[in-house]
This record gives sequence, C-alpha cells and structure tokens, in this order.
Amino acid sequence: MYGKAFAPEYQGALTTLSVNSSLSDVLAAGTRELRAAERSGRHGEAARSGLAVAEAHRRLGQVADADRAWKASYRAARAAGDTAAMAWALWSGGTLARQRGAFPLARRLLGLAAELGERGGDVVVRGYSLAGLAETGRIQGDYEAVRRLHEQLLAEARRRGEARHTVWALEGIAQIHRNTGAYDTAFALFEEAAEIAAGADDRRGHAWALRGLADIVSVRDGDVERALGLLSEAETTCRAMHLSSALAYNHKMRGNVLYRACRWAEARDLYEEALAEFRAMSEPRGAALARLGLVKSLARLGRDHTETTAELASLVTELERIGLKHAREMVTRAQEEFASAAEVTR
Repeated sequence: MYGKAFAPEYQGALTTLSVNSSLSDVLAAGTRELRAAERSGRHGEAARSGLAVAEAHRRLGQVADADRAWKASYRAARAAGDTAAMAWALWSGGTLARQRGAFPLARRLLGLAAELGERGGDVVVRGYSLAGLAETGRIQGDYEAVRRLHEQLLAEARRRGEARHTVWALEGIAQIHRNTGAYDTAFALFEEAAEIAAGADDRRGHAWALRGLADIVSVRDGDVERALGLLSEAETTCRAMHLSSALAYNHKMRGNVLYRACRWAEARDLYEEALAEFRAMSEPRGAALARLGLVKSLARLGRDHTETTAELASLVTELERIGLKHAREMVTRAQEEFASAAEVTR
C-alpha cells in the first residue's frame, strides 16, 4: 500500500538525498548546491537548495542559521517567481517558529504556506503546511480543534500512499489519545505508525513511534525495561541521523520512565541532560517539560518544599507565556501532588 518514504523538502539537485540522510550530510550538500546556484544566478535552484539548508539547521537545533536560511530561500523563490517554492520556505519558517515556541507566528506562516501551496498547485506543501497547523494546535493542547484536521490529513495521506505523512498523522492522533487517557487506542496507533515507518524505511518516523510506544508501555503497563529498550533502539537512530531534537525528547522520555519507576536520581540526571539539550537548541517547550521532570525528581530526592513550590510557580508563568495548555495542566497536577505531600509530612 505504501511506497518507500521520501523527503519532499529535498528538491532540485538534492532529490537524490534520502529521508534517512544524516543531517550533517544534508547540510553539506545543500550548502554546496546553494553556493553554486547563487554564483550562477539560478534563483529557483537557490530557493530549493536553501530549503534543505534551512531544514538541516532547524533539525540540528541551529536556530539562528535556520532563520536566516528559510528567509533567504523565500527571497530567492520570490525572485524566481516560484509560488510553490515560496510556500515551502514559509512552511520551513513556520515549523521553526513552532519549535521556538512562537505559536502565533507559526500559525501565520503555515497558513500563508498552505494558501500559496494551493495557489501554486503543490498538494504536498499544502498538506505539510496544514499538518503544521494541526501539530501546532496539538502541541498547545487544543485537541478538539485539531483532531478532525489530523484525521482529514491521515485520510489524504493514506489515499495517496504517502508513508511518511501517514506516519506523522498516526503519531499525532496517537498523542492526542495518550494525553486524554485512551492508552490502548494510542498504543495501537503508535504500533501501526511504527510498522508503516519500518516498511517504508522512514527511520525518523520509526524513532518517534518507538518513543510513543515506550511512553505507553511505561505509563500503562509499568514495564520499565521494555520501555527503556524501545528508547535505546530509537536513540540509535537519532544519533546516526544527528536528530538533535528527537534525541533530546528521547532523553526526556527516558527520564519520565525512570521517574515513574521511582528511580528518581537516575531520572534527575536524564532530565538535566535533556534540559541542557533543549536550551542549546532554543526549544522552550522541551525545556519546560524537562524542567518540570527535574523539579519533581528533586522534590522526591528531598529538596525543600518552598523551593519546589517556587519553581513550579515559575513554570506556570513560563507555560502561560508560551501558550502550552496541556503542559500547564501537568504543572497544576504537580503543584497539587506536592502540596498534598507537604501536608502529610507536617
């Protein structure tokens, strides 16, 4: 039903790159082709090569470089009069904005990308841009608002046999079910995503699916060793492909698994590692989640209650500023949990 996964963001002279190409290789090849296109005045090729450069920088956590690259790609596409290439550049910029926690900007750029994609007749960039809007809403916790869009995009991806986009949609819907407590449904969706990704040789999608499965195995089944094994398998892929963000989220999830198993010192160390990784790539959502895990771990290890209370209050302010509803609810539960624990010890 599904063919081999491909990376539509690798265009022009870079179409030979695989969805599994190391990001450092993508960056080197993209930069080489971009410079050649700029020297020869080929604006269209500069736009396409610049898109790959922007995406490689973004996924490596090099935020400032990614920001410059997508804007340069957009300018080159505009100079070439290539509407679809302009849409792809805006998609990259919107995805970067979401990664940085700038959700209103992400929505604006992704909305424009979807419009230009439709105008330029590129159904793939339109789909990717709508997917970006859906993911932005899901990350913020607006589940009811984006569930139907996720399902619509899943149906479109299945109809076209696009493995990579099908995997993305399945994982997004699975995450919504997981966050609303429907663990069995979430597990089945993550499992299907993992199978499709493996069959299509989509190593990135497979790594994210394994992370989702590990989460469910941990929270639903309490199977610590199986969860850690799934995360180790995913980490191997993340390191081989230099997936900085995915690796940081993998470490954060490993911390979650260890915390649930009451292995708080080990969890603390993983949360500290993940927090440093997220901060290095300017990813506020991941940093906030890692920081929450770290606060809870330190509290379990005997940290003074007043310090825990102050840190959680600070996190509330940060999450409200970013606009992360689900994460804000997680902090509220932690505040209630540790307030109750403090009452017991008095």
